[in-house]
Amino acid sequence: MNFLRGVMGGQSAGPQHTEAETIQKLCDRVASSTLLDDRRNAVRALKSLSKKYRLEVGIQAMEHLIHVLQTDRSDSEIIGYALDTLYNIISNDEEEEVDDVEEENSTRQSEDLGSQFTEIFIKQQENVTLLLSLLEEFDFHVRWPGVKLLTSLLKQLGPQVQQIILVSPMGVSRLMDLLADSREVIRNDGVLLLQALTRSNGAIQKIVAFENAFERLLDIISEEGNSDGGIVVEDCLILLQNLLKNNNSNQNFFKEGSYIQRMKPWFEVGDENSGWSAQKVTNLHLMLQLVRVLVSPTNPPGATSSCQKAMFQCGLLQQLCTILMATGVPADILTETINTVSEVIRGYQVNQDYFASVNAPSNPPRPAIVVLLMSMVNERQPFVLRCAVLYCFQCFLYKNQKGQGEIVSTLLPSTIDATGNSVSAGQLLCGGLFSTDSLSNWCAAVALAHALQENATQKEQLLRVQLATSIGNPPVSLLQQCTNILSQGDKIDRRGSKIQTRVGLLMLLCTWLSSCPIAVTHFLHNSANVPFLTAQIAENLGEEEQLVQGLCALLLGISIYFNDNSLESYKKEKLKQLIEKRIGKENFIEKLGFISKHELYSRASQKPQPNFPSPEYMIFDHEFTKLVKELEGVITKAIYKSSEEDKKEEEVKKTLEQHDNIVTHYKNMIREQDLQLEELKQQVSTLKCQNEQLQTAVTQQVSQIQQHKDQYNLLKIQLGKDNQHQGSYSEGAQMNGVQPEEIGRLREEIEELKNNQELLQSKLTEKDSVIENLKSSQTSGTNEQSSAIVSARDSEQVAELKQELATLKSQLNSQSVEITKLQTEKQELLQKTEVFAKSVEVQGETQTVIATKTTDVEGRLSALLQETKELKNEIKALSEERTAIKEQLDSSNSTIAILQTEKDKLELEITDSKKEQDDLLVLLADQDQKILSLKNKLKDLGHPVEEEDELESGDQEDEDDESEDPGKDLDHI
Repeated sequence: MNFLRGVMGGQSAGPQHTEAETIQKLCDRVASSTLLDDRRNAVRALKSLSKKYRLEVGIQAMEHLIHVLQTDRSDSEIIGYALDTLYNIISNDEEEEVDDVEEENSTRQSEDLGSQFTEIFIKQQENVTLLLSLLEEFDFHVRWPGVKLLTSLLKQLGPQVQQIILVSPMGVSRLMDLLADSREVIRNDGVLLLQALTRSNGAIQKIVAFENAFERLLDIISEEGNSDGGIVVEDCLILLQNLLKNNNSNQNFFKEGSYIQRMKPWFEVGDENSGWSAQKVTNLHLMLQLVRVLVSPTNPPGATSSCQKAMFQCGLLQQLCTILMATGVPADILTETINTVSEVIRGYQVNQDYFASVNAPSNPPRPAIVVLLMSMVNERQPFVLRCAVLYCFQCFLYKNQKGQGEIVSTLLPSTIDATGNSVSAGQLLCGGLFSTDSLSNWCAAVALAHALQENATQKEQLLRVQLATSIGNPPVSLLQQCTNILSQGDKIDRRGSKIQTRVGLLMLLCTWLSSCPIAVTHFLHNSANVPFLTAQIAENLGEEEQLVQGLCALLLGISIYFNDNSLESYKKEKLKQLIEKRIGKENFIEKLGFISKHELYSRASQKPQPNFPSPEYMIFDHEFTKLVKELEGVITKAIYKSSEEDKKEEEVKKTLEQHDNIVTHYKNMIREQDLQLEELKQQVSTLKCQNEQLQTAVTQQVSQIQQHKDQYNLLKIQLGKDNQHQGSYSEGAQMNGVQPEEIGRLREEIEELKNNQELLQSKLTEKDSVIENLKSSQTSGTNEQSSAIVSARDSEQVAELKQELATLKSQLNSQSVEITKLQTEKQELLQKTEVFAKSVEVQGETQTVIATKTTDVEGRLSALLQETKELKNEIKALSEERTAIKEQLDSSNSTIAILQTEKDKLELEITDSKKEQDDLLVLLADQDQKILSLKNKLKDLGHPVEEEDELESGDQEDEDDESEDPGKDLDHI
């Protein structure tokens, strides 16, 4: 701690000896006392001394205070005192008023002291982890001092503390819980803590964003009243800027989470003449800056365009334009709103088209672009506001050829309002270009140059613009008037910078002539232009005029590089010779290099927004710096090229032009085809609509036709009933009423007959299969068991066959009866049709209806006759099949009888064989008894008897013999 002792030695007035001893005693009590109350009182005393005697307390007590945080976590009061003491030691916040005469070195010394104590504290990373764990405590006396201490650590040594928090487990997540604290003091200080934590650290910014920070912060802003809220809203907006600025991942997450839509209520401020407090202005300023962060030109183009699209779709751009055209808005808010609208519409066609349609609430209504241009060319307006309007106009024309054409068209003779009632954008630009205010000259020249940027068509169109300089004199072209003013130089008395007007005009002419050989020809056609440029470049002027010389060299170089050699006196080669004679190539290139070497050139090339501290610094335009960077090298090469190389280059250019013409031709063809496709798509959509309409009409007509049919049938039935009492005509009418029912009944009966026929056919096939089974069973083996089973099955099947034959016969009889009935009905129908044909003719439409019905009935009758013929043929086939079935049944009955007789014979033989077997068994039992008795007698007489094994073997042989020839045993017996 030598550095701390050095700091102590450098203090003007150190603590008294008694105070140092007191601090030492208190530290000893904290370290050695066993009672918690003693330690708590000692830490409280150290806290009271830490503000006045910061160095002594920090040197002697820091280690003991950290130990208290580790060991006494159960007592929130002592933890709170320890955290407050550490905060007083580390923080550089001075609560006491400091006299104005106090030297600055004391402040620096205090800052060094805070950073040194912070370094001691975070040297052990466990201390920061311990502090993060203490923030989980809900007790106010622990959480709030912990938040303040961690914020102070981040302010002192932010990157080191950020790295420790980043690697600690759940470190950032613990801090995010502070935003959900119900106590506003802790929540608000938590926002300040996250501000310090997220500053310049992309990794922590991503973690905080994915911990739902956007949702919570937007909720806080909404709860606090959006732009009408207090300083809490300001802190939340600063934190949102930290999370989103230069962080593409968070910007995409913000857009995908639909948080852009929640920004719209921020700008619902209305047309208010009062109520703009300082805090509200600050909040709204930060809100506008947050919108600009999302659509900044430095962001990736895809991300910017998607945010611009979302802002238009949710109505945010419309709300910003409302503020833009409102009255009573403070100047700084209006300026920032113009800058914000500029970047929201920059390079996005839909937003640019909408901005072109916005009108100011004036009488008569004027386009917002015209109103803004009026402010730009008005020298009484604030400088920052004029710069903002210029930026807005540049963003409106950026990559917007349609808008460029609209601006240039306001300068053409055919579109200028002859009455002079309304002022157009082109007239305002011309007025600013030729006014006596040099700043208006520069702004108008740059704005007009942006209307020509990368648009060869508008460069050619602008050549048509004619200006009336004075009464009685012929009109002069805009190009000629610009060169005239340029040649006059300082002769005209202007307000502002001397070179600002000439620099603006030269930038306009360089932009106009680049990539436009026709404009170069018009410029060279004025014989005074080239001598003026060579004279300006050849002179040796001061430092201020060197920039003008460089721009003149650039303009002359463009006249050489884009020269199509259409003017004999100013061909490329002649202009090069002129430069070599009057200026010198090396001198020309040196003067050309003055542009990029200028100090204001590098500043303008960094950002598209014209942001200058004062009008004197407004020299270069951002887009013009790109043009200089592009042309400086090629002009240098063109100056040193020979005529042969120029010819080769011209040939290459011609071929390239031919290729470009082919490409443009195909582009035009594709554009025309796209238009045709759009027209065809529109036609298809209209035809689809017409088709749907026609389909609905058809369905309506079908329903009407059905209604007419129903009405017709009702009338037909009523007509039949009315004509029942007439003669033959009444019979025909009655037949008309009954005929469809009879035909339906006949069809149903025919269907039933067909079904019956199919059933009979299936039954016949079943009977055929049964007969085949019987035949196969007859030819099978003569085993008595199988024959018995077959005989039983056959008898059952024969009985079933007989029953089915009886049912078939009855069905055939019924069908024959039905057929005769149908034949009689058919005859009756034929008679009725003949009677109907001979009936009395009916007048009008009834006669034609009856004629069509009779033809229909005749057709149906012929179909019925055909169906009856088919039924007769089917009946004949059924009768033939019936006789065949009868024959098959007779043959099967005969085979069954034969099988029955054979079965009886086999049963008799089986009974005889069973009886013989029973007799043999009885004889064998008697024989065994006799043998046993003989053995016993032999034993009694003393004769030897054979062993049982031999007897058993003999018996076995005897049994085998008996089984082989039972007749021998019987003979032996």
